[in-house]
Amino acid sequence: MATATVTAAKGSAMARSVVGKAVRPAHYVAGEFRSVGAARFPLVNPVDGAVVGEVPEADRETVDAAVAAARAALAAWGGSSVEVRAAALRRIADGVEARFDEFVDAEVADTGKPRDLAASVDIPRAIGNFRAYADLLYGRPERAHSTAVPGWSGGTGQALNYSVRRPLGVVAIVSPWNLPLLLLTWKVAPALAAGNTVVAKPSEETPSTATLLAEVIHEVGLPVGTFNLIHGHGAGAAGEFLTAHPDVDAIAFTGESATGTAIMRVAAEHITPVSFELGGKNPAIVFADADFEQAVAGTLRSAFTHSGQICLCTERVYVERSIHADFVAELGRGARALTGYGPMISAAHRDKVLSYYRLAVEEGATVVAGGGVPAFGDERDRGFHVEPTVLTGLSQGARTVREEVFGPICHVAPFDTEDEAVALANDSPYGLAATVWTRDLSRAHRVAPRVAAGIVWVNCWNLRDLRTPFGGIKASGIGREGGEYSLDFFSEPVNICIAI
Repeated sequence: MATATVTAAKGSAMARSVVGKAVRPAHYVAGEFRSVGAARFPLVNPVDGAVVGEVPEADRETVDAAVAAARAALAAWGGSSVEVRAAALRRIADGVEARFDEFVDAEVADTGKPRDLAASVDIPRAIGNFRAYADLLYGRPERAHSTAVPGWSGGTGQALNYSVRRPLGVVAIVSPWNLPLLLLTWKVAPALAAGNTVVAKPSEETPSTATLLAEVIHEVGLPVGTFNLIHGHGAGAAGEFLTAHPDVDAIAFTGESATGTAIMRVAAEHITPVSFELGGKNPAIVFADADFEQAVAGTLRSAFTHSGQICLCTERVYVERSIHADFVAELGRGARALTGYGPMISAAHRDKVLSYYRLAVEEGATVVAGGGVPAFGDERDRGFHVEPTVLTGLSQGARTVREEVFGPICHVAPFDTEDEAVALANDSPYGLAATVWTRDLSRAHRVAPRVAAGIVWVNCWNLRDLRTPFGGIKASGIGREGGEYSLDFFSEPVNICIAI
């Protein structure tokens, strides 16, 4: 993950360096790339606000064709051996790696994120997703046991019971704009590994790396229809057409909690299983015995990496009262010193974040750092940047403290006791991630399990092992992803009982 302060060259050269290289997005349906159609929408670079291309909008017929192609490919792909699927996943990983710079360029062009972040996190972890699940396929033997069971027709008989896993079928995957390739492959890799066929819809804001991935998969040569890609918007458009489709067998979604709620409603009509990784309003707890410099640097990273546009970012910071003032001052200095941070993904999202900056002041916040729009004196002034912002002085019930902003913002409040810190951290409708900063090992083991979150980091942030469970509770999601947990969702166990 990028460090807290990313130094960048000044002036227009910097603006050009982060624009990246745009890709012409296209649907990929039944083994063919399709970009024709009357409905298209602009692809905007968030760094300078320039329109860099057009994206085709999938209509209902295109979505139907993609689902039908996935259904037709199930027998070939779902019936293939573990060895065949694992080899294909490794070839996909190799294909992405061979075009590494193209993927980085496309990711930067769509998101505006710093290039070193895309090159060190997004693309390598996407490659790692495919390789990890290729490896995991060999660690799932059939489970068998012999038992004496009561017989249905009198007496007791011997039987051999064993379980096998079969794919769910056609899986709809809807992925977000903040980590486009990483979070798309986070679902595509295990879905394919388990023998499912896929129809994927990336965010309309970030279609480029998904298109490149389709090109790589096309070259790998999976059975036609195994992987399909459609582009478009959500409600009343491609996203809704896909998630409400009666021939979709499962839905995996990462995005806003409100969108997850809408998808869950339509999924309920067909009793379609869902895996949701949704929003967060993540807390950090900083105890007085923490390594002060490490805690400040770690909080700068957790609050402001990718300009706060990661579901795991910290927006609520609770600091033990004896060090609260010093922590606020140092965090503010660090936020003001940040350079090279990227823009918000769109003008609409920038306006949303700025509305929370204004709301915070209306609610009584003290602005320690940021709170507005930076001035660069170059093309970036036409983009969608906002300042990294540190606030204090709000009540626990303030909207700015309770609602997810999804931008470079954090509010810092004091606490006096361990129990109070846990209570404040848990006082949220969300429960995705949390951080705890302390040198006391006993306290770490005592506090971390009490925090209502799917993942709790101690003295670190976003240190991820792909094999461990990932997901949230409450409004932050349903289910777990990662390693065996993803393979469990994307397949279903079948018990085979043979009388002896």
